[in-house]
Amino acid sequence: MEASKEKIKIIKLEDLPKQIGKEVHVNGASIALFHLTSGEVHAVGSKCPHAGGPLAEGIVSGEFVFCPLHNRKISLLTGEVQAPDDGCVTTYETEVIDGYVHITV
Repeated sequence: MEASKEKIKIIKLEDLPKQIGKEVHVNGASIALFHLTSGEVHAVGSKCPHAGGPLAEGIVSGEFVFCPLHNRKISLLTGEVQAPDDGCVTTYETEVIDGYVHITV
């Protein structure tokens, strides 16, 4: 049986700068939020699977974030670390409702 998921209001969209990650804590999970130049908001687990680097402090390029420790390139859409490296971080569903970012956990 799958645990029920909950949509949680996190932050005003206007308080989430584009291309700058923000780490938030939701129900015990540490999550990195990203507001892309396209206007989309994505959320992934905040620690790089390689050495635990803080992804919210990484550089955002398109739909990817680069881990600030060892430059691993991670998709904000799938959570997958890009070749030649490997690994994956959890992705979270996001939605903007009435100007607020919500994450489903």
